[in-house]
Amino acid sequence: MADSVLVVGGAGYIGSHMVKLLASTGHEVVVFDDLSTGHRDAIASSVLVEGDLRDPVAITKALALRKFSSVLHFAAKCYVGESVQDPAKYYGNNVLGTANLLEAMRTNGVGKLVFSSSCSTYGDPVMTPMTEEHPQDPVNPYGATKLMGERAMKDYGRAYGLRTVALRYFNASGLDADGTLGERHDPETHLIPLVLREALRLRAGGARDATQLQVFGDDFDTPDGTCIRDYVHVSDLCAAHLLAMRRLDAPGRAFEAFNLGSEKGSSVLDVIECCRRITGQDIGYKMAGRRAGDPARLIASSERARRDLGWSPRYADLPEIVSTAWRWFSRT
Repeated sequence: MADSVLVVGGAGYIGSHMVKLLASTGHEVVVFDDLSTGHRDAIASSVLVEGDLRDPVAITKALALRKFSSVLHFAAKCYVGESVQDPAKYYGNNVLGTANLLEAMRTNGVGKLVFSSSCSTYGDPVMTPMTEEHPQDPVNPYGATKLMGERAMKDYGRAYGLRTVALRYFNASGLDADGTLGERHDPETHLIPLVLREALRLRAGGARDATQLQVFGDDFDTPDGTCIRDYVHVSDLCAAHLLAMRRLDAPGRAFEAFNLGSEKGSSVLDVIECCRRITGQDIGYKMAGRRAGDPARLIASSERARRDLGWSPRYADLPEIVSTAWRWFSRT
């Protein structure tokens, strides 16, 4: 009999890609989502339980629907700037919501969890590439709430036997290779979609000098002066979740954390130039000042995930990642 998996936040960008992978590998999937940022059409015919993770009754009822083998937790508010301006939203959703989920799992006897965490739990890098042993000292409420989630999972593991794998993403990017799943954030803050939207504007006849695309800072200690980030394809993130689920089948592991990144750094200008080549559009931009808290470099060491999970990114290079995204953005 196929395993039943509850995907919390399964109608969002990464969650919907995960739902598709789970369905294709024979799992029975139930999605729990409030659709505040997710989309019903992104999860096809999968069972949807519409509910708010901040409501303990709603998530407890969802977990009682059937005997779930594990839970995948993607439901988080995730805008760094917004978390600084409105921390209450982040502590309410990311901390209180996660606490409700953990308690509902305990009530319903579900003992395995894969948690979408973030490199934001590390804060400013003191070493690159960043390993899982890097100090966790987040510099914004988003990272702080992700770290609080990890700590709660460790405590539940020690006290109640919960087994958790926390996957610390670097920059999630790209789209499903067949072009059927998109990236629809409002507002959009991810660099690659913003650059591709500018390419679409130019393709439709827009003037290059009317661009609203901004580059925040050109005076960092990097070869071209712009920030360097590690981009990892969304489908590779989902593959890691599947491997993490299998790892949790082995007894004796209460909490483990793994970085997920390509281990390659691309600057903001590298990304723009790559998008120019892929789209054939002469994409322009406006230079703006640095954003508070932006480090010069964030690059993962994913050695532990390779060694212990058997994970290896399929989309290892930036042009491959951008091409999958452009396939969806340019579909019309």
